[in-house]
Amino acid sequence: MSSIDWLNEVHNRKDSFIKDLQGLLQIRSVLDEENATEDAPFGKGVKEALTYMLSLGEKDGFVSKNVQNVAGHLLYGEGTENVGILCHVDVVPEGDGWASDPYKAEIRDGKIYARGALDDKGPTMAAYYAMKIVKELHLPLTKEIRMIIGTDEESDWRCVETYFKEESMPTIGFAPDADFPIIFAEKGIADFDIVQKFSGEASNSGEVKILSFSSGRRYNMVPDFAQAIIEVKEGEQTEIIQRYQNYLKLENVPGRYLVDNGDLVLELEGVSAHGLEPNNGVNAGLKLADFLVELKLDEKAIHYFQFVKKFFVNDSRGKKLGINYEDDITGELTLNAGILDYQANRGGKIGQTVRYPVTNDMDKTKEKLTKLLTEHSFSLENFTDSKPHYVEKDSELIQTLSKVYEEQTGEKAKLLSIGGGTYARSLEKGVAFGPLFPGREDIAHKKDEYMFIEDLLKATAIYAQAIYELAK
Repeated sequence: MSSIDWLNEVHNRKDSFIKDLQGLLQIRSVLDEENATEDAPFGKGVKEALTYMLSLGEKDGFVSKNVQNVAGHLLYGEGTENVGILCHVDVVPEGDGWASDPYKAEIRDGKIYARGALDDKGPTMAAYYAMKIVKELHLPLTKEIRMIIGTDEESDWRCVETYFKEESMPTIGFAPDADFPIIFAEKGIADFDIVQKFSGEASNSGEVKILSFSSGRRYNMVPDFAQAIIEVKEGEQTEIIQRYQNYLKLENVPGRYLVDNGDLVLELEGVSAHGLEPNNGVNAGLKLADFLVELKLDEKAIHYFQFVKKFFVNDSRGKKLGINYEDDITGELTLNAGILDYQANRGGKIGQTVRYPVTNDMDKTKEKLTKLLTEHSFSLENFTDSKPHYVEKDSELIQTLSKVYEEQTGEKAKLLSIGGGTYARSLEKGVAFGPLFPGREDIAHKKDEYMFIEDLLKATAIYAQAIYELAK
C-alpha cells in the first residue's frame, strides 16, 4: 500500500473537510458549569460539540458511543488490539481583541481563524478525516481504530477519567494536540491555589483601600486583562492617576482609568499565551499588582500584594519560591499565575499551574512550597497533579510515527519534549503527534488563533498513513 498518495486523497475531500471543520468551530464549546444540566454536565456548547462529532461519524458509517455526555468514541475495524486517537472539542475562553468573530471560522489568506482552530478542533477534524480515508479505501487492518473525543481537556480531564471507567485502554495511540514531529515526553502538571491567611483586617489605615482586584480565567492561560477598584482618600486620586499613567508608559503596556461612584477603577491589558510558557505573554495581573504594591495600602492588602511582588513578578521559573528545577529531558520548571484575585472582605489568592520536568519529585517540591507559604501566612489549596509522561525513543510507536513523518515531509522526525499536557498522557503508550509544523507560530490560547488550511490538509495525510501503519 506504499503507492497510496495520501495527500491527494485528502485534497479530494478538501471542500467537505473545510465545511465540516467550520461547523465544529462555530460551536462555542467553553466549559459552562454554571448553566450545566444532567445531560450537559459541562454546558450546552460542550455537549453540542461532542454530539456534532458523534453524529458526523454515524453519518459516515462509524460505530459511535456517547459516554455520559462527557466523552465519546468513533470505531472502525476489528481486532484484539486497538489504536487510540485522543482528541478534544472543548476550548478555552476566547478572550478579547479578535480581528474577527472567534466562532465565525473565517478564512483569510489561507488561514482559518477561530478559537479551537489549532487547539484542538482543527486537529480533531484532521484525525477524523484520516480515519475516514482509511475506511473509504477499504484497507486491510488487524487492529481496531478508536477515536476518543473528550470535552474537559482544558480544565480537569474529568472526561477521560469517566471514559476509561467504562472503556478499555487502547494498546497504543497518539494525540493530535501539540507539535510535529513527535513529542515523546511531557512535563508534569500541578495546579493549585495559594490562599491568603492573614488575620488582619482590610481597614482604612492606608491612603488607598483595594476593594477588589482580579485577573485571569484559567490556570493555564496568561491573563490578558486585570482590573482593580480602589477607594482613595479625598485629594489623592489625581496623584495616583498620574502615577498610573507614568507606570503604563514606563512598562509599555496599555491601560486606562475611570471614576465610578467615587471609586477609582484601574484597568491594564496584557498579552495572553498558554500557561506552559508564561514568558510568551504579558501577565496583566502581575503588572497591575506591581503598580498597586507601591501605593499606601492597608495591612491586609500590603500583605497580599507584597507577597505577589516578592515571589511572582518577573519570575516564571520558581526561583524566588525556591522550587526551580531543570533536567536534560524536558528542560526547566515553569509556573504561571493564571488567576489573581483579592477582595477586601475575604483576602486574596493566586491560582497557579506548575509544569515540572519528568525527573522532578513533585512531592518534595510540594512539601518545600507548603513550608514557605505557611511562613508567609498563605496556604496551598485545591492541589491536583498530573504526573509526567514519557515513552521510550526506540518503541514501536515512535519508530512507526517517525517513518511516516519522514516519508510525508522529507524531514527528520526530531523527538521533542513539552511543558503542555496532552491526552497522550492518558494512554499507557501514547505520544503527542502534531499538528503544528516546525517554524509555525504557536497561537494556541491566544487571540486570533488560526491554522493554515494547507497545514491541516498535510497533517490529515500524515495521520491517515500513521493510522494505517499502526493498524495494518
